[in-house]
Amino acid sequence: MGLRRTRLDDRGGVTVFVAVCVLALLGIIGVAVDGGSTMRATERADYIAGEAARAGGQAIDPAEAISGRAIVVDPQAAAAAAQSYLRSTGATGTVSVSGDGKTLTVTVTGSYDTKFLSVVGIGSLSATGHGKATLLHGVTTPDKGGN
Repeated sequence: MGLRRTRLDDRGGVTVFVAVCVLALLGIIGVAVDGGSTMRATERADYIAGEAARAGGQAIDPAEAISGRAIVVDPQAAAAAAQSYLRSTGATGTVSVSGDGKTLTVTVTGSYDTKFLSVVGIGSLSATGHGKATLLHGVTTPDKGGN
């Protein structure tokens, strides 16, 4: 006679276990890949923001500088120079100049389109970078005993 299947037959149980493990492993790989790529996108945004701040920091007010009264950023020219740099890199962001005209702050905003996490509905992750340029005038050295 033929063999009968018992109610506690576990055939196919390994297949379900392997499928669950593979899905979990793909999830972990996805978080690692997309998380790492988002970190790189944030680093790039920081770099671009810093370079835009430096570009804007070069836009000093010539009337103040030539007369020797002060070295301050021309707010409109600084914002235009920083925005021009952002456009040249394909980035978007905001530029602000402090009230005293000596500090320029740039914030770059962007996003990273996910590769693995899009499967679970996360299509993109935000990446934001910050940069600041402070204008300094002159060179200072430590006092060496009256020299």
